[in-house]
Amino acid sequence: MMRHLISAADLSRDDAVLILDTAEEMARVADRPIKKLPALRGRTVVNLFFEDSTRTRISFEAAEKRLSADVINFAAKGSSVSKGESLKDTAQTLEAMGVDAVVIRHGASGAPYRLATSGWIDAAVINAGDGTHQHPTQALLDAFTMRRRLVGPDAGLGQDLAGKHITIVGDVLHSRVARSNVDLLHTLGAEVTLVAPPTLVPVGVERWPCEVSYDLDGVLSKSDAVMMLRVQRERMNAAFFPTEREYSRRYGLDGERMAKMPEHAIVMHPGPMVRGMEITAEVADSDRCTVVEQVANGVSIRMAVLYLLLGGNEPAGTGTTTRPIDSESK
Repeated sequence: MMRHLISAADLSRDDAVLILDTAEEMARVADRPIKKLPALRGRTVVNLFFEDSTRTRISFEAAEKRLSADVINFAAKGSSVSKGESLKDTAQTLEAMGVDAVVIRHGASGAPYRLATSGWIDAAVINAGDGTHQHPTQALLDAFTMRRRLVGPDAGLGQDLAGKHITIVGDVLHSRVARSNVDLLHTLGAEVTLVAPPTLVPVGVERWPCEVSYDLDGVLSKSDAVMMLRVQRERMNAAFFPTEREYSRRYGLDGERMAKMPEHAIVMHPGPMVRGMEITAEVADSDRCTVVEQVANGVSIRMAVLYLLLGGNEPAGTGTTTRPIDSESK
């Protein structure tokens, strides 16, 4: 039976909590003098990146090496892809090399699903971001960060995010992070509100399991976490708002707006941040901003996902027996 992580919507509540709990164990490994586990020794993982990336690629690579996997980094630039090689040919080349897992980022929505279901390759496929579709490990690390901050590292074990109010602000239209977070946070019991200019709200959003608002100031007082999204100019083919100054005035988070949030509320951002547009330096550098934590937590989450997909049923390092995720069984 195939085992992949293509979409946050593939995960049940139990699957998601299992990943978060396993990541908590992996985070403890990072506190050890030797930050390595032998769980994936002898396994080969390929990072297949057709889009530029810094945080995600390095995070996956760090996770793979901490689990003792053999790592192959593949970038489309400078490869046979730039000469016209297809995804199928690339996949079959990797299959011939005997890889055990492929971490893929692709500009085309659906490419990881195609790779996982085509029969071209017999390996676990992990979606590291596809077009404007999904980025499941980003949603998982965001949920992990929220649970640690809002519930507590130890108190959070076995817990979801029921009763928490999460606000996601900005360029929802082009954001795979927003789509993944809405799916996962709903699964974990949180209430999600999207805030964006009308031009940056996707068609059909009324079918998403969330609320939509165009007034940022009206939702801040009830938010446990506010996630700011970057305006993705590289995906835009039209003018979606008048000026950067106008966007920042209505949808940017500054110190005055942050003061309207509850004292325990946190500010999140998937990165990279555009300071002065969607978030001010004052907010980005405050103790309530979790951007650096999210980067660290990303390694723990990706270790957990790789371990659960490839590592079998042995303890993850501190005594908890876990089971593999099987997203195809849902």
